[in-house]
Amino acid sequence: MTVTAAHRAIVFSFPEVDAAATLHVTFHRTLRVPDDAITYGLPPSLGRLDVRATHEVDPRGRQESDAMLPLWQSEATWIDFTAPDDYPFLVKVGVGGINAITGDAYTPAPDFVTEDYLEVPTQPWLDGFRVDATTVRQFVAMPLGDGYSAAEQLTGTDDGLIRFSVVPLKADVWAQRPRPVAFLAEDMCIPAPAGMGLGAGGSIQQSIATPIEPHENWALDARTEARIRLVNSAVWQSITGEAPHRKPLTVDEYLAYGFPWFEWYDDSLARQGESPLNAVKTIRQIGEEKGANPLPDNTSFTPPTPHIVGGV
Repeated sequence: MTVTAAHRAIVFSFPEVDAAATLHVTFHRTLRVPDDAITYGLPPSLGRLDVRATHEVDPRGRQESDAMLPLWQSEATWIDFTAPDDYPFLVKVGVGGINAITGDAYTPAPDFVTEDYLEVPTQPWLDGFRVDATTVRQFVAMPLGDGYSAAEQLTGTDDGLIRFSVVPLKADVWAQRPRPVAFLAEDMCIPAPAGMGLGAGGSIQQSIATPIEPHENWALDARTEARIRLVNSAVWQSITGEAPHRKPLTVDEYLAYGFPWFEWYDDSLARQGESPLNAVKTIRQIGEEKGANPLPDNTSFTPPTPHIVGGV
């Protein structure tokens, strides 16, 4: 099993399980939706974020699976999970030391009782912290130490790392499966430095599918992990020698360009109930308590009718 950072992706490969067992995890630039009382649709990708293997730029030489990712302060991102051959994976996502799905302390091993993981390709992306059956709070980068991150609120600490724990399906189970029929879906894309963590931004309509794969189908002995450190884009060039991506679009710029919004059509069962993350204060709420304005350009707006994607 190998984990590499290449081509703006974290790539998990399990050739010892099956030649098709490869998962690509990518982070996408996107519009930060307003942190208000409105629940918005899915904003599209504005391009993949750069990902660099830490050992390439860090003389301390951390393990190869570590990578670095640039984000501007108050910039939003979403995570895409793509298995080129639709090979199934179990994926756990940790943010700052907490589980992004349940709000519990992050552990790499899956908990089949609380179902603290995603199943790919059933769940193709994650836009934020799950708060209830139909809503996530958008991932938004904020400096550590000021209490803005979700992990700081729930645990008092945040290590600035995004963690993935990935388990492939057993090869003999995969061999018995009919291969999925390909279909065309509308593309969601458009043709230790300064510590950063992820706080809870505006509300986005997104369900997290209930796991359906029997526990015994997973190759748990092949589980592997990767850790990604968030870096403020303002210091990215001093670390890597490369200029960072442009600063995020404002809402006015986004609307002026006519970028689309999306709604994911999915007939899988959404997991029910609220998570402890529902009690996490948003970045705007914390800013108001501090008398600060951490989210510039937070004006509410009415997005256009979304494009429906997904389905077969």
